[in-house]
Amino acid sequence: MHLITFRADQQDRIGALDRSRGEVVDFTQAAPGLPGNMAAFIALQAAGLDEARRALASGEGRIPAEQVQLLAPMPRPPRNILCVGKNYREHAREVKSIRSGSADEAVIPEFPIIFTKATSSVIGPQEPIPAWLDTADTTDYEGELAVVIGAGGRAIERAAALRHVYGYTIINDVTSRQLQRQHLQWFLGKSLDGFCPMGPVITTADEVEDVTRLRLQTRVNGELRQDGRIADLIFDIPVLIETLSRSMTLEPGDIIATGTPAGVGMGFNPPRFLHTGDVVAITIEPIGTLENRVA
Repeated sequence: MHLITFRADQQDRIGALDRSRGEVVDFTQAAPGLPGNMAAFIALQAAGLDEARRALASGEGRIPAEQVQLLAPMPRPPRNILCVGKNYREHAREVKSIRSGSADEAVIPEFPIIFTKATSSVIGPQEPIPAWLDTADTTDYEGELAVVIGAGGRAIERAAALRHVYGYTIINDVTSRQLQRQHLQWFLGKSLDGFCPMGPVITTADEVEDVTRLRLQTRVNGELRQDGRIADLIFDIPVLIETLSRSMTLEPGDIIATGTPAGVGMGFNPPRFLHTGDVVAITIEPIGTLENRVA
């Protein structure tokens, strides 16, 4: 199932995208007993999904997809987005090379590097990325697969971790490289308003037979910049869930951005940062494509 938050008739609602028919199923009409926001819906877990499946089968509440505006699947997550730095080998080497002029194995992290992005940075598909907030003109893109937690927990064992995954979405971890450098940490440079495009859907875990086989591609103005496979993560999804849950209780609706492949703008010589009018499109099937224009 491809879950969405959308706007129709000036109201924000949740539902499902039926791609085969080009329609949106409005849960407000087809399943009025369900909550009206994604975080509360995810908290229902299996019971919510069962009701959503009945809504899909009923044929009620269907709207042509072109008549609605897709928002971020979770426009305001309950907590900061959990992010992982340097989680692809080639990207880790890319960062090392920028800083020291050489790339070697020593740069590969021994443990996951964790930081967060503020919930207020989230925007939806087709919403403009406000690069003008980065006065140094160093706005960069980072296409990432994001994991949405269903069943929460603490001290989750690696072998059981995927049972806690509700679904997957796409995040663009937009970053002001100048702020990142100035403050010697990642939170401020990655938490500017509008610096976290998310979407277009949350694809439930049952739709993804083997997450390691997914491929991530980022294009800027149609040019392929990033091309990575989830199988290439240094720390895979079970390791990330195990690591995070050792320190904190994961909760339904938590989002974990798993890291970005090589090919970010700062990795070019000279750097190829984003500018007004650029279009960034990140594709991971079966989730779809997250596309945003730069303002």
